[in-house]
Amino acid sequence: RGESRSRERDRTTRASQDRRTMVVLAASVVTKGGKALVSRQFVPMTRIRIEGLLAAFPKLVGTGKQHTYVETENVRYVYQPLEQGALFLLLVTNKASNILEDLDILRLLSKVLPEYTGGQTDEEGISRHAFDLIFAFDEVISLGHKENVTMTQVKTFTEMESHEEKLHKMIIQSKINDTKDVMKRKAMEIDKFKTDRSGGGRG
Repeated sequence: RGESRSRERDRTTRASQDRRTMVVLAASVVTKGGKALVSRQFVPMTRIRIEGLLAAFPKLVGTGKQHTYVETENVRYVYQPLEQGALFLLLVTNKASNILEDLDILRLLSKVLPEYTGGQTDEEGISRHAFDLIFAFDEVISLGHKENVTMTQVKTFTEMESHEEKLHKMIIQSKINDTKDVMKRKAMEIDKFKTDRSGGGRG
């Protein structure tokens, strides 16, 4: 029985280790020339490295190919063409990642794009809504792993964060306005003091 528990523990440990190694490095929307319109990294990575990975992607994807992923020696690109192939929705993962889970993530992100760009999934629309997309990407992927969320939950969570952010800004603005009011009152008191003093001096 002790051996059985030990084997179970080893299996759990290995599963946990596998889970840590199976990660999405970045989620991006890139042009067919490899320029990133929006990109969110989920693991520590230099800007030069991510830009290099994204720039290399178009050279790996031949025209007319129907595959949903392509691999290099170090990474896997899981992708979906957008706008008749002018853009790509792209996940960069390590090669230990679960391709089925990656495809699930890609499917959910493909729903996120039109939802957060008002249906404008061309270069202009995606660039204009880049920050909204990054917030939504963060709800789908956490620390390189897929969150167990639906499109409805993604919308709910981002709206909640948006409301919290608005509330935070309102509180800050209120404090700024209060400070301005205090400064204005003090300035008026100083002016009144000066006027009273100069009037008293003349008397």
